[in-house]
Amino acid sequence: MTHVQFNNLARLADNDDNVAIATQRIELDTSVNGPNGQFRIPHTILEGHRFVIKPINAGDSLFSWALPFGTAIRDLSPGEYVCNEKILTALAQRNIDFDLPRQANFLDVMLEHQIDTTNFSPGRQVPRNSETETFLGYRRPGRRGVGTRNFIVVLAVTVKSAAFARQIESKYASRNLGKNIDGVIAVTHTEGDGTLSPNNYSLVMRTLAGFMVHPNVGAVQVVDYGDGTFTADHLRQFALDNNYPLDQTLHEFQTIESSNDRAVLEASKTIDQWIPIIDKQVRSEEPVENISLALQCGGSDAFSGISGNPLAGSVAKEVIRRGGRANLAETDELIGAESYVLSNVKDLSTAELFLEKIRNFKQYAANHGASAEGNPSGGNNFRGLYNIALKSIGAARKKDPEVRLDAVIDYGAPMTDSGYYFMDSPGNDLESIAGQVASGCNMILFITGNGSITNFPFVPTLKFVTTTGRFEMLSNEMDVNAGRYNDGESMENLSQETFELTTRIASGEKSKGELAGHSQVQLWRNWQQSSPLDPRDVNPIPTDGRPIDVGAGKKRHMSFYGYQSRDGITSDTVGLIMPTSLCSGQVAQLIANQLNVSRKDEPKLARINRYIALVHTEGCGSANSEDLFLNIVSGHLQHQFITHAVLLEHGCERTHNDAIRHDLLSKGVDPTRFDWASVQLDGGLDRVAKKVGEQFRLALDFPIQRTTGSIKDLKIGLLTQGSISEIAARALADLIKDLVESGSTIVLPDNASVINSATFMERLFEGKQSWAVNLGYGAHLSSNGCFVMSTPTTSTTEIMTGLGATGVEIILMYTNGIPVASHPLVPVLQFGAEGEHDENFMDDLDFVLPQLMDNSSEFLIKHIESTIKQQHVPKLHHRGYSNFQVTRGAVGVSL
Repeated sequence: MTHVQFNNLARLADNDDNVAIATQRIELDTSVNGPNGQFRIPHTILEGHRFVIKPINAGDSLFSWALPFGTAIRDLSPGEYVCNEKILTALAQRNIDFDLPRQANFLDVMLEHQIDTTNFSPGRQVPRNSETETFLGYRRPGRRGVGTRNFIVVLAVTVKSAAFARQIESKYASRNLGKNIDGVIAVTHTEGDGTLSPNNYSLVMRTLAGFMVHPNVGAVQVVDYGDGTFTADHLRQFALDNNYPLDQTLHEFQTIESSNDRAVLEASKTIDQWIPIIDKQVRSEEPVENISLALQCGGSDAFSGISGNPLAGSVAKEVIRRGGRANLAETDELIGAESYVLSNVKDLSTAELFLEKIRNFKQYAANHGASAEGNPSGGNNFRGLYNIALKSIGAARKKDPEVRLDAVIDYGAPMTDSGYYFMDSPGNDLESIAGQVASGCNMILFITGNGSITNFPFVPTLKFVTTTGRFEMLSNEMDVNAGRYNDGESMENLSQETFELTTRIASGEKSKGELAGHSQVQLWRNWQQSSPLDPRDVNPIPTDGRPIDVGAGKKRHMSFYGYQSRDGITSDTVGLIMPTSLCSGQVAQLIANQLNVSRKDEPKLARINRYIALVHTEGCGSANSEDLFLNIVSGHLQHQFITHAVLLEHGCERTHNDAIRHDLLSKGVDPTRFDWASVQLDGGLDRVAKKVGEQFRLALDFPIQRTTGSIKDLKIGLLTQGSISEIAARALADLIKDLVESGSTIVLPDNASVINSATFMERLFEGKQSWAVNLGYGAHLSSNGCFVMSTPTTSTTEIMTGLGATGVEIILMYTNGIPVASHPLVPVLQFGAEGEHDENFMDDLDFVLPQLMDNSSEFLIKHIESTIKQQHVPKLHHRGYSNFQVTRGAVGVSL
């Protein structure tokens, strides 16, 4: 038996706690000389997990940071591994090499905080420092403040214009813009598609308006098609009505009213005119009072509340001493820590408003059948945060005890005075950060235990990691090693050093994230329920998976020279890097870009036609939509185009690699078909990129077999937008019947506009069967025939994502209006009917269906054949004009 001093393997968050945090893995049978005597460890304990150090009676509270997070189920003795049911379930999904305790020994506790109004006394803010330290920033006119960066932003009003904004960004990616311009960047998001009025309208408007006038933005071009659930006109009016200083911001609203090539040219002309103007803007010496810090944590662990969060809180205190501002957010990650947050607060009304935001968030979650307890991710659990109370108690340490809470604001609302703010937001890191930036934050302090590598496009992010071991693993991605505090360095020294680093980064020195060159934006996503959940919305209607019986068609013939896949013959060969969550998406895209460059010089990599990443916004920070997301992941992994796939986890998400493996096994899919990689566990961006590259090289040791396919190998998706002409209705009905008669497969979403056409329905079914859903959203096809996919969304982008997961190899898209962005994997063949399509976008359509034609089905099949044979590549697909977005359905919600 090994004998170890307590301080060599654990620490207390507070001296009054009755449980300790393991600072390393503690092996079974270790003897510990503890603060209250010697005891034995009866189970191996993971780093960051807790164990008992004082006897605890059944029914008594377990304390960390001197606050309760659980109630003992039975009497607990020193040395026992502290486990609730959730942590045992989470660890069972991981590949750990020791036996877990058989049963939980505590229940979660969540006490509702009550303000003692009788004895309430206002708090005090830290005194103003007489020193006037400065940094070099961009002084903006009027009320806009001081920027730490100088960007030209292309802002997509809705997801419909996101691909367009990215096209503009790509035109300037390698161009020399001048020494005073940090870049031309696209800011895109998931909102504004579909037909339903969004519940998050005011949040989106505040956020986009805040982005427009942000001090880090030298100029902003707002791009929009004018046909979303909100438009550029709504944004302009909102900004004017709410006194956002648009008149002090160089800006343009561009409604896209022409084909893609012409619209890109028009937008670029404006930016070209702006570049010399923005390059004349120079940094000047500015007081630190012009720094506004966003305080954020993600991928948290048990040490976040001990080292990283207190360090960020201490830096924020120094900024506030000098008249600056700090912004604490993530409402659900403060539930359980209300007493700490409100121990120093400006006045009673501010305290009551804070608690009101907490209550409202609980109701928002409950309306969707969720609770804040759904917030901690798989990575949080694995690194020792057992429940939301523990996570919140640690997260609240981003507020130093000496700092007063001065104000409570809504998501994205402007901060108008100096001081310490709380902003209402979900715990989803990216969604919360977007609100903080919209509020005016010009620096982000991001604290991570696991090693989250996220960055925001136009505000620099300083990443603090909580342990020295994790910092050494990810030193190329992390800016600050807060773990030095655990190793014995004083918080005072670390705080002064980090404050100085903050001012240097604010003055233009590049952060590690900026040097890495990846970033992402996500707004607080829309939610469907504004009142208590209807139980009928919880469970989707079961589908039997049998094809629909349609009328008789004509047998058609086709052959193409394709590729032999695991499940049949396909027309393309693609390498997929599949991010398991939103936070590994941009890294996956960088790796795909690198492989596409490398394949030009490496014959082995060139055995695959292209490499892609399916960048999305899910996998963490949400509840009740995981099944939909997992269908999308597993469906695309099984797509016949995919010659080989690597799943790339961030490392701390809910749907980590082990969770995906379990899901694949439950669906009868062998996970060893794929390779697996981890941004965090494989040591950061450079190392994981090399690993993924080698995985593809090994997988492509042998040439891919070529063979001849037929019409029976076709899997076609059909999507229609807008009203359907008579000629198109007849043509599409005949096409479906002919394809089914010929042994092909065709999939339509259940809300396709074509079903509103009596001509289509009568001609398709001929009295045989009515329209019925027979395939789940994103469910992978297992037989041929006609299928109707369940579609819990009205977003065209999300519908297309679901179609891609079913396995279709072309999506045939009918539109009488604006063409849509393609799917990154599946080419989208877009057409309209003669006399019915919008002439402004004629150059974006692949063909037009003639009005007078008896053989319109044959005409459509010929266009499908030329695409399958790659004689024709759909125009927008060829330009890389694509979107990918996973729905959250009726009950999905950000947490």
